[in-house]
Amino acid sequence: MEVEMKIRGLMVDPSTNMPVVILKDPVSEAVLPIWVGLYEANAIALEVEKSTTPRPLTHDLLKNMVTGLNAQVQRVVVSELRGDTFYAVIWMEQNGEIVSVDARPSDALALALRSDCPIYVAEEVLQVAKVLPNADAQPSAQDLRRWLENLGDEDLGKYKM
Repeated sequence: MEVEMKIRGLMVDPSTNMPVVILKDPVSEAVLPIWVGLYEANAIALEVEKSTTPRPLTHDLLKNMVTGLNAQVQRVVVSELRGDTFYAVIWMEQNGEIVSVDARPSDALALALRSDCPIYVAEEVLQVAKVLPNADAQPSAQDLRRWLENLGDEDLGKYKM
């Protein structure tokens, strides 16, 4: 089963200074933070703000290639969490055939924004992400999760970085 989620914000993790994309389920209020790289965060932020660049960036190129091949991105799914790594799948349709492509969640999210398609997270990922055992980082991870879950609309804004 998959849960449709929205990108609720983009901010910097205060403990690692790494960008974090905040996915939120509007129905259950579940929050899933996904740490991403700086370049991917920039690509997501540009699309969230509807900013344009003089030349296509990598995710613009991907969207243009999908379109050029007469395909459509139908949805993206954050499908797995193995260790500390999230996995995603991009689902596309081309000439009536459904095609799936393995992707990093950051790339899948950036493409989903550009393709205006829904974002889903597997229920198993939401369950496992909440109880991910990591003895050394658990207190700070729990503190960060608590902090993220208690953020209100005024805290998140459109995006913060």
